[in-house]
Amino acid sequence: MATPLPAGLSTGTYAIDASHSQAAFTVRHAGISKVRGTLAITDGSITVGEDLESTSVTAQLDAASVSTGDENRDNHLRSADFWDAENRSTWSFSSTSITNDGDDYVVAGDLTINGVTKPVELATEFAGTATDPFGNPRAGFEATTQISRKEFGITWNAALETGGVLVGDKVTITLDVSTIKQG
Repeated sequence: MATPLPAGLSTGTYAIDASHSQAAFTVRHAGISKVRGTLAITDGSITVGEDLESTSVTAQLDAASVSTGDENRDNHLRSADFWDAENRSTWSFSSTSITNDGDDYVVAGDLTINGVTKPVELATEFAGTATDPFGNPRAGFEATTQISRKEFGITWNAALETGGVLVGDKVTITLDVSTIKQG
């Protein structure tokens, strides 16, 4: 049985509005605090079919755009120790399924970071639709997932004198996405 679309969301292609969308991440630092940063979502779309089963999502992020508020840390993250942004500047996501349970959605798909592709599930909230002042139909979404950076080949770390390591393995990724319906 086909799963209906969220109320207010109509069929068609919605392009991700890069200037109003963002990917953020959080990772444990020295076991006692968290470092937060952002990456630019540079391209992507949501193709809304007649139901959730025929709906799909793609997105690309720019690893070189990382911003944590510290230029030295950002440059280290761009290096081969972490993301190798010079040689692998694009992260990508392509959905494989979308399901729901009430108002909660799960967008499952393949995430590629540093040339390594792994399945992930994004807990997704449909934020609604609106028409902007320029007459553009928009739809908004928020999504969150947690990954193991080691599974994507990001293994650089440093041991701490008190035990443990400098950079945690679990990384929480949060997406705030605004889209514009095309044509």
